[in-house]
Amino acid sequence: MLELYTLASGSSGNCLLVSSGSTRVLVDTGISCRRITTALRGLGVDPASLSAVLITHEHTDHMAGLATLTKQYRLPVYASRGTGLRLCYRIPFLEDLFNPIQPGQCFQVGELEIESYPTPHDAAQSTGYALSAEGRKAAVVTDLGHVTQAVAEGIRGAHLVVAEANHDVEWLRSGPYPYFLQDRILGDYGHLSNEAGAQLVCSAVEQGAHTVVLAHLSHENNTPERARQVVGDALTRMGALPGRDVTLEVAPRSEPSRRYVV
Repeated sequence: MLELYTLASGSSGNCLLVSSGSTRVLVDTGISCRRITTALRGLGVDPASLSAVLITHEHTDHMAGLATLTKQYRLPVYASRGTGLRLCYRIPFLEDLFNPIQPGQCFQVGELEIESYPTPHDAAQSTGYALSAEGRKAAVVTDLGHVTQAVAEGIRGAHLVVAEANHDVEWLRSGPYPYFLQDRILGDYGHLSNEAGAQLVCSAVEQGAHTVVLAHLSHENNTPERARQVVGDALTRMGALPGRDVTLEVAPRSEPSRRYVV
């Protein structure tokens, strides 16, 4: 059995917890250590019981709490070698805790088997993760400008998918962001729009996913209602009704989600 909670999700910070048995892993630490530990204790999890931290890439909204968290609890940190070089430059003591992986590599942390896959994002060596235990699989796929074959293979067979639905394209183009930032977000190494996220979700559901959590929504260029509508409409068109055939929810921005069991 897998348990998953998102602790925070969005442009201001991302962190989620995946557990199986006594193994507890954080994917990203993009909020303060205080917020992470407070959220964990609120879920009945002792931060000292964490098994490891997986980092997708070095942007601040994915690693802001890493230095304090690892200093306090001496947690093993897994990330791509490219991401690790950036992290260790900022956090010198991290070298003693860092375990480099090659995107595409599978590795074990306690009771969790973890698949990694490269994600196209404007970072050193961005990586996505799928975590499995007892024949159940959850995939985390955010911060990517487009869906590659490697991403599609990485999430294949996932029962639960945490999928990016970052922005509404028209809202982004008509909003306050400068053009260079709009172009970055819309580019092949930026973020998935609601429509692109919907395509990813539909593909995952076709392969058996029954729970979808939309994540990394832009505060300025999206709303939970808009993301859910676009993705829900796409699922309905393919014959998978949200609420009947698939659970479709949006990760809260700044507090823990409900418990998902896979």
